[in-house]
Amino acid sequence: MSTFRVQQIAVFSVLLGFFTPHVGAADIEAGKNKASMCAGCHGLDGASNNPMFPRLAGQSAMYLENQLKAFKSGARTSPMMQGMAAGLSDEDMKNLAAYFASLPAKSAGGDADLAKQGKEKVAMCLGCHGNDAQGRGQFPRLAGQHPQYLAKQLNAFKQGERTGGPMGAMSKNLSAQDIKEISAYLGSL
Repeated sequence: MSTFRVQQIAVFSVLLGFFTPHVGAADIEAGKNKASMCAGCHGLDGASNNPMFPRLAGQSAMYLENQLKAFKSGARTSPMMQGMAAGLSDEDMKNLAAYFASLPAKSAGGDADLAKQGKEKVAMCLGCHGNDAQGRGQFPRLAGQHPQYLAKQLNAFKQGERTGGPMGAMSKNLSAQDIKEISAYLGSL
C-alpha cells in the first residue's frame, strides 16, 4: 500500500472521529449515587431479600438498561417501576445498569428437593440465559434469583400478562409443578 494511501486513510479516520457523536461510557459511580432510590426494593447491594423484587446485582447492563427503558415507555408494565423510571434520563439508566451489573451476584437459595427436580427440566432455559443461567446480553441472569419471583414471572409469561421474545411460548407447556421446580433450581445457583 502506498504512503499516500495510508495518509488518506489516517486523515479520514481522524475526521470521522471529529464528526461522529461521542458515546460516553457509563459512569458506575453516578449509577451508585442514583441507586439509593432503588435500595428500598432491590437492596443496597442489588441483592433484594424480599422475594417480591428481583435481584439486580450481576445482571447484564444491557438487560437492565432495556428493562428500565421498557418501564419508562410503558412497554413493560408495573405502576411502581413506571413511576421510578419516568424521571430517569437515558444517561441515568445507562449508569444505573452499569452499577448493578458491576455488583457480585448472590444466590437467593431454593428448596433443595424441588431444585433437584428442576435441574432436570432447566435445559430449555440455558440456550438463551447461558450455560449457568448467568444471563447473556439482552437475556437476564436467572441464577440466584428469588424462586418466588421467577415463578411469578414464568406464570405472567404463561398467562400472557408479560410478553417478550420466546418466553410466552416457552412457558405455555410448563405445569405449576414444573415452574416451582425450575424456579427452585435457578434460585439455588
